[in-house]
Amino acid sequence: MRALRSTFTLLCLFGWVLIMAPLQVVMLTVAPRHRYVLPQLFHSGLCRLFRVKLVIHGTPSQKHPTLFVFNHISWLDIPVIGKALKGSFVAKKEVAGYPAIGWLAKLQQTIFIARTRPAVKNHKDDMQIHLEQGDSIFLFPEGTSSNGIVLQNFKSAYFALAEGHNGDMPLTVQPVTLAFSQMDNLMMTRSTMGIVAWVGDEELISHVWQFLNAGRVTAELRFHEPVTIDQYASRKEMARDCQNTVSEGLARALTGRPEKQ
Repeated sequence: MRALRSTFTLLCLFGWVLIMAPLQVVMLTVAPRHRYVLPQLFHSGLCRLFRVKLVIHGTPSQKHPTLFVFNHISWLDIPVIGKALKGSFVAKKEVAGYPAIGWLAKLQQTIFIARTRPAVKNHKDDMQIHLEQGDSIFLFPEGTSSNGIVLQNFKSAYFALAEGHNGDMPLTVQPVTLAFSQMDNLMMTRSTMGIVAWVGDEELISHVWQFLNAGRVTAELRFHEPVTIDQYASRKEMARDCQNTVSEGLARALTGRPEKQ
């Protein structure tokens, strides 16, 4: 029964892509100012197909642009974030070459970079162009996915964008905790988290199939207080503070606790 449901979900997914992708191509041509409207609708549809309930805590920054920094857990992060916010993702350059996925990522104006320190610095200009257009950027400063329970270190090189921003005001940076906190209304365990978290060299297709055969998932986005680089002595200090904030939020989400007031 589950396999039948998962197969039906995949068929609906292909149909959703076939409907939305051509519309986005047209949108980019005739109304580029609204280039993030359809991607947000597309990701909302994905969350519905994947049976993901999104719960938002706190207030997303309304400043344009904003650099949103998230912890990274899974391929599922993309539709969750994309449903909640309008903007461009930063992804490793290999994603651009993925069949279908790379094309869809390009339609959302994804910025592709090599995830090494020199490469991140070299791609600051690409990201700066988006910021100058008022586009918000979604960044995963761990540089890779984690197990959904413990964060990896935030790399300070990713915060060079805030340090070298050319705008009139310091760039707003908002740390956001992303958590998959429940499956079928039960708190996540290490075992069930493994169904959602995509780490190591696990094959994407098999992981997606395993997820589709599992239960309903609750995803949380916890928006923390925005910060700017002038509040810190260095970008390393900024990266460390954002990491601590996101980590504390993750611990609270996984134990069902609200944020500190």
